Amino acid sequence: MLDNIPYFSYVISTFIGIGLAAATGFRVFLPMFIVSLSSYFNWIPMNEHFEWLAGLPALITTGIATVAEILAYYIPFIDHLLDTVSIPMATVAGSILFASQFAELGTFPQWALALIAGGGTAATISSGFAGIRAASTATTGGLGNSVVGTTETAGAGLMSVLAMAAPVIAAILAIITLVLVIVFGRRAWKKLRGSKSDPQNL
Repeated sequence: MLDNIPYFSYVISTFIGIGLAAATGFRVFLPMFIVSLSSYFNWIPMNEHFEWLAGLPALITTGIATVAEILAYYIPFIDHLLDTVSIPMATVAGSILFASQFAELGTFPQWALALIAGGGTAATISSGFAGIRAASTATTGGLGNSVVGTTETAGAGLMSVLAMAAPVIAAILAIITLVLVIVFGRRAWKKLRGSKSDPQNL
């Protein structure tokens, strides 16, 4: 019955794409690994234009990258180095996963929508957590960074699974996450700038 609703498939694809893009904002490679794993074992369908994600090379590569990324965020200083590249990488990953849901569209609308919705969502979340991590380092000496890192990994895994199993819930959570990250991320960056400009901290 739902299939008879005009553009229903596009709505669901949007929900899935937003959920996966939000997941890459938490962690770049974990969502791609989960999608690659799921498509490799035929748990989810994969459009022919993105069949490379379902291949064994992509599965192995994203798996190794996932483990390396997760572990690296528990290493002081390395986590901040990753933050400098995580935003553009998340933008690319979010765009790819979002675009994979709209392969039936023309190339231009597919990637324009992917960059705006997918890449924008991923970049916003990634940027917000970078600010939260920076504020954590400034206020806790880095002791709280492991909590931030664990939260990001858990968020990436949960959002990836929900995007494929319950896309509507994933989209709602993605929107809530965006709002929270924007609010708290902005506060974190302001607090960090304020601490740097405070003469007592110099």
